[in-house]
Amino acid sequence: MAKFPHLGNAHEAIAKAVDQAGPLAAKDLSLIKIGICLGAGLESALRSHVRRGLQHGASKAEIEQAILAGMNTVGFPRTVAGWAWANEQFHRGA
Repeated sequence: MAKFPHLGNAHEAIAKAVDQAGPLAAKDLSLIKIGICLGAGLESALRSHVRRGLQHGASKAEIEQAILAGMNTVGFPRTVAGWAWANEQFHRGA
């Protein structure tokens, strides 16, 4: 967003306001966002939220469960893809 820094700043402000809008902890929000990204097939965002989840104290097992929870909803192929994306982040030392 180097060309439009005001848009990047606005996006960050909205994200912060949403995260502060309720009682959920940062770790829980990260796990929810992993599920949303899985459902939408958003590889880059899922990777980002796996890293953020780890930074906010989510365990590998919790992240794996967040991905597995989507299997019956989004299907096996998308779940396997999400699993692979997350594992790449785990191996990189997120």
